[in-house]
Amino acid sequence: MTPQERAARVADVMFENDQASQWLGLRIESAGPGTAVLSMRVEDRHLNGFGICHGGFIFTLADSAFAFACNSANRVTVAQENQITFLSPGQPGETLTATAVETAAQGRSGVYDVTVTGGDGRKVALMRGLSRTIQGQHFEEQTRACSDAAAKKENDNA
Repeated sequence: MTPQERAARVADVMFENDQASQWLGLRIESAGPGTAVLSMRVEDRHLNGFGICHGGFIFTLADSAFAFACNSANRVTVAQENQITFLSPGQPGETLTATAVETAAQGRSGVYDVTVTGGDGRKVALMRGLSRTIQGQHFEEQTRACSDAAAKKENDNA
């Protein structure tokens, strides 16, 4: 399985189980190794008392893009810390797009930057997410060590 195929399959499995993202109306535009792009059309239910997109929904969009990016290697990974800066309001009816990119990964820790843009391309928010990999996979997949051991055993029996 290529890294791109793995990332796409992880995104499918995660989204199928992600009731919050589905309820919010998020869409996966793309998923790749260490990257993800999600979008959301700002509907009336997303508006705050000022008539603009509630910051919590913008954060959720960014956080979900971060989650799909940091889980793309099929290793269960959770948020350790997130920080967001809001730059401009999300407007009713526009589509917001969150693009997450892996900035660094070392051992079980990762750093991801997420840019949320509005329909006109302006920056709506910037988020930095820190991740921590824990035990588990999103779908069963042999690790390289397991497949190497199986190949050695098969060769020994031949």
